[in-house]
Amino acid sequence: MKITRVETFAVPPRWLLCRVETDDGVVGWGEPVVEGRAATVRTAVHELAELLVGKDPSRIEDHWQLMTKGSFYRGGPVLSSAVAGLDQALWDIAGKTLGVPVHVLLGGPVRDRVRAYSWVGGDDPAEVADSVTAQVEAGFTAVKMNASGRMNRLATVTDLNRIVGRAEAAREALGPDRDFAIDFHGRFSAANARKVLPRLAHTNPLFAEEPVLPEYTHLLGDLVAASPVPIATGERLYSRTDALPAVQAGVAVLQPDLSHAGGISEVRRIAALAETFDVQIAPHCPLGPVSLAASLQIAFATPNFLIQEQSIGIHYNTGAEVLDYVVDREVFRFHEGHFNRPTAPGLGIEVDEAAVRAANDTQPSWHSPIWRHQDGSHAEW
Repeated sequence: MKITRVETFAVPPRWLLCRVETDDGVVGWGEPVVEGRAATVRTAVHELAELLVGKDPSRIEDHWQLMTKGSFYRGGPVLSSAVAGLDQALWDIAGKTLGVPVHVLLGGPVRDRVRAYSWVGGDDPAEVADSVTAQVEAGFTAVKMNASGRMNRLATVTDLNRIVGRAEAAREALGPDRDFAIDFHGRFSAANARKVLPRLAHTNPLFAEEPVLPEYTHLLGDLVAASPVPIATGERLYSRTDALPAVQAGVAVLQPDLSHAGGISEVRRIAALAETFDVQIAPHCPLGPVSLAASLQIAFATPNFLIQEQSIGIHYNTGAEVLDYVVDREVFRFHEGHFNRPTAPGLGIEVDEAAVRAANDTQPSWHSPIWRHQDGSHAEW
């Protein structure tokens, strides 16, 4: 079997999919994208495809090593995401060729269902409570919410009260037997994080995500020591070497992204690294169906898995939805806030190729919003 063609599809709302075809007619799908940089990643995918066409798709590790280490300049979100999508597609082909799900190739399932959480919005406590209640009624046992929008460089009393008030509203709506996580999005300075985290302790978040930017991973050890709330990070860490300082700092949860951190091949190694530090993984996945399918294959084969992010029905999916690009939606059906184990070969989904081709290049380029402080200076997004 040889790889004969690699195609890419930019589809709404802001996703990039890749299709890897073989001369035996087996097709694998991947999702290589950096949100806001899809066109750049698309170019990288086609550059890397030159290394794959004409080659045996089953040599997944060899291809991964060549794609990541075969040039002088390595790493970073664009290259790692391009590799991730192609790696997903190669695992998809391997599973389909052998007639088994990818998680079987990774050693077999260690659980029969995977807990998932849903995003909730709301700028004030009443809105948060309503959003959380809706997810509880839909059967979810966990949700995640933003800590805040743009932040002052040093939080005011009003800033702190607003963050705590929203967390308290979430806890009240959830009760004592469900969980919420709170996402800082790297918008907080280390000083702000030290002020906020102790004030959230009484609401008992599952974890506080990315309290500081990944550039400041060297500050995480002090934050972990000062925080009564478990710390999570990792969506903007793209390799084992990126993740190592975070787990050494004592984070409780690592969040590698299957579409950013080198795909299935590298995330399984990141998970093994995390396990040696007694750290759980909760794959980051606010993306499309292939990224979610790849995340679930990791989740079912990983002992130190905690919970799965997903973006089905999320408010910022405009123009298309996760389920629009799969033939059988049953694999992504929630059962009491959980995904059941997929049994179809490969990544466990059938991509609706006709829908993908019809949607290709129909969405205007998506870019992250630009935020500024009141004095006009740039604010973290």
